[in-house]
Amino acid sequence: MQDSISLRTARRLTLNSLLLDGRTKVRAGKGGVAQVVERLGYVQIDTIAVIERAHHHVLWSRMPGYRPGHLHQALAGERTVFEYWGHAASYLPMRDYRFYLPMMRGFLDPKNGWFRGWGEKYGDLLGPVKKRIREEGPLAARDFEHPAGRKGPWWDWKPAKAALELLFWRGELMIRERRGFERVYDLTERVLPAGTDTRMPDDGELGRFIVRRAIGALGVAREREIRDYIRIGDRRIVTRALDELLAACEVARVAVEGQKTPFFAFPKALEQAGRLRARPPRARFLSPFDNLVIFRPRLQERFSFDYAFECYVPRHRRNHGYFVLPILFGEDLVGRLDPKADRVSRKLIVRRLAIEPRFASAEGLAPGLAAALREFATFNGCEETALEKVEPAGMRMPLSRLLSRPRD
Repeated sequence: MQDSISLRTARRLTLNSLLLDGRTKVRAGKGGVAQVVERLGYVQIDTIAVIERAHHHVLWSRMPGYRPGHLHQALAGERTVFEYWGHAASYLPMRDYRFYLPMMRGFLDPKNGWFRGWGEKYGDLLGPVKKRIREEGPLAARDFEHPAGRKGPWWDWKPAKAALELLFWRGELMIRERRGFERVYDLTERVLPAGTDTRMPDDGELGRFIVRRAIGALGVAREREIRDYIRIGDRRIVTRALDELLAACEVARVAVEGQKTPFFAFPKALEQAGRLRARPPRARFLSPFDNLVIFRPRLQERFSFDYAFECYVPRHRRNHGYFVLPILFGEDLVGRLDPKADRVSRKLIVRRLAIEPRFASAEGLAPGLAAALREFATFNGCEETALEKVEPAGMRMPLSRLLSRPRD
């Protein structure tokens, strides 16, 4: 018999699983970083810095009092997380290390022509670069000199940087720490904590890991969401594992109200979902790389929210702004925020804040947005907030009034 749940329950289950509803107590400090990364399975790394970078933003959205130093402690001190390719470049739970070994092994003889070309072009440097790190200790790309005249943009990486990346992809080097945003590489045997499981998983183990990780993080998910969540196994592996876990009753097939394609969830989570009740709404600004946001069809199907990331779209073709953040208010995505943190003036500039018409009169929305803007400004090292464009226009005055009040 197939379980059936409402769209609202599916939404509630996803927000709870992704630690976005405030129900789960998240520890403070480095312990909280490990807890969040473990629960989500990965936290994506991104370079854009118009506001605090995405990996810090995702953690801050779920952790009380989060500071970027907490992630540094988890990576370089406790080593409860490591860097590698998950959904994309990501922070990953150290306990999952073995499940990334097949991808690392794949880079030894890559099928992809682009990666193969890198190996052919820079392969002769791998030995000398690794030897230098073995003898001198952890090194960053800047510790290797540029050849004469080779200081181009990132796609013109100097040969030593390319060799470092190849060795990292192959698992021979790991990221020991980051200095600012710069990676520092070291030999894997000097970074990997003692006792880490390094057994190579077979296809069945890998597939079951992917399914369990995705469903555990998302609460309820379609097969395509499961395949997309952590991209370390092909479609065949994931489908076979999903069939096995269904047959073992570890996973249940679920019908979601108004959706045609079946969803999948853990039976225990479905039992608990019926006991989840609405909570007082809180406003949160979500990163475009948040685990909830990154798979755009999920926002449309589960939240009726049409979201596009327009950072790489020419200015004249953007509809909503450069680096737009979806606004979560309680269990609904109610609008968009296009912010910029001016580090010189220590001012959070709200270039555009737009609320969906159907939510414009939601009770408590203006106070919730004002409180969230203040918290977000502080997180970004800003002391005040400047509103440029607010939609609907009638929300500008109450927001300005609330933001002008002295802080408690």
